[in-house]
Amino acid sequence: MGNNNLTEWVNKYTDDMYSWAFFKVSDSELAKDLVQDTFLAAAEKISSFKGKSSPKTWLFSILNFKIIDHYRAKVKKPYNTDNDSISTFFDENGEWRHDKRPQDWHENNTNLMDDEDFQLVLKKCLDLLPSNWNTCVKLKYLLGKSGAEICEQMEISKNNYWQMIHRAKLSLRECIESKWNRD
Repeated sequence: MGNNNLTEWVNKYTDDMYSWAFFKVSDSELAKDLVQDTFLAAAEKISSFKGKSSPKTWLFSILNFKIIDHYRAKVKKPYNTDNDSISTFFDENGEWRHDKRPQDWHENNTNLMDDEDFQLVLKKCLDLLPSNWNTCVKLKYLLGKSGAEICEQMEISKNNYWQMIHRAKLSLRECIESKWNRD
């Protein structure tokens, strides 16, 4: 394999790779950087490509590792729990506060992910999460990673992982309920 093949692959697969990366990270510039990093890594390792898979499969495998590495790096940043609003959901007995109880979101049996307004609010609310919570949610629900895989990739304990997922879901629910206009 040589640079001619890599040039052909850049021309052929860049758009699909960018779309995938953007779907996973929701940031245009970051998606472009991840695709560029993927092609740089591919150029360094082109001699190891034996053709046992398609070039597209091989490149997407590299891209997926770049995406995971991005999220792994984000989770290493410390999160300040002093401003944690989780205690606002429950009273001293661990019961839901009356004004914080979950609302019913089901309307006419429609899928919320088909609602463009809901999708925009969900993206905004995801972006407001602390980066490590955001990373856990995206790895679990967008990349389909198991809890064990996420703990290993992010180098966190199982308890820490479940606490982040729980807190992220509570925060997302509160954010969505306050920002989503269902009228």
